[in-house]
Amino acid sequence: MTARKKLRAIMAGKKLVLMPGAYDALSARVIEAEGFEAMVAGGYAAIGSMLAQADMGQSNMRDYTDHYARVCGAVEIPVYVDADTGFGGVNNVRQMVRAFEAAGVSGLFISDQVFPNRCGYLPGKQIVTTEQILAKLKAALDARRDPDFLIAARTDAAGVEGDDAAFERCQLFMAAGADMAKPMGIDTVDGIKRVLREVGGPHMATLSQAAGPKQRSLKDLEDAGVTAATFPSVALFAAANSVRNVLRLLKRDRSLAPCQEHLLPLDDYYEIVGLKPMLGREEAYDKAAAALVTKRAAE
Repeated sequence: MTARKKLRAIMAGKKLVLMPGAYDALSARVIEAEGFEAMVAGGYAAIGSMLAQADMGQSNMRDYTDHYARVCGAVEIPVYVDADTGFGGVNNVRQMVRAFEAAGVSGLFISDQVFPNRCGYLPGKQIVTTEQILAKLKAALDARRDPDFLIAARTDAAGVEGDDAAFERCQLFMAAGADMAKPMGIDTVDGIKRVLREVGGPHMATLSQAAGPKQRSLKDLEDAGVTAATFPSVALFAAANSVRNVLRLLKRDRSLAPCQEHLLPLDDYYEIVGLKPMLGREEAYDKAAAALVTKRAAE
């Protein structure tokens, strides 16, 4: 089964699948190695890792394409990604879908914010007209080559025009052919139940550090009918905290000794980055080349 078919199967399933967020290829490999079935790669983590900045929409389609290609190239499991506002008009959206498909992405969501898109949990958001986002969504749907490529639409209307406006947009997204529609900010269990009831389709809950210290039970989400829960920035925050703590120890004690217990063992690192198969591949090609030269010399 392809990664895209796996993502569709997850979204059509009945159990809650946990999808941590990767901020680069190495974090993606760790997520896969720990047995997760799928992952996300969002703009918040991408901007944090690529630019060490808050997500205010300051990157572009080609930067994201390269970033997502490295993440997807490191793993076999599905990667669901952030497409911001589509990076322009309908022709930009078309180009973005084709580029993300070629990068190996399994699915994406497009937002109805004005450009530049900013993290949905930050203040100051503005949204485009309903007609503009529907045109972009239709362009995205028409551009995809692989029918298994999942295309979702997300609205920030709840924080701008109110919950009812967000639900109306999501209903229009589904009517236009989106595989999933999500109203950002509607994230209580009761709110999610309303989404499932009034919008339809699968629902992917977002549990982001950017939302602040909200507490939601995963069991309650599963009981409500949520099929996937994403943790888009958990690895980013964990990595930043671990690096900072180790560097503080190094600076304080001027010794690597107290840092050792906080470091990944060398063998574990080589297991994650695949050193053994790389060495084996190198040796196999060298032997094959030597055998060809020997055979040629003997003729």
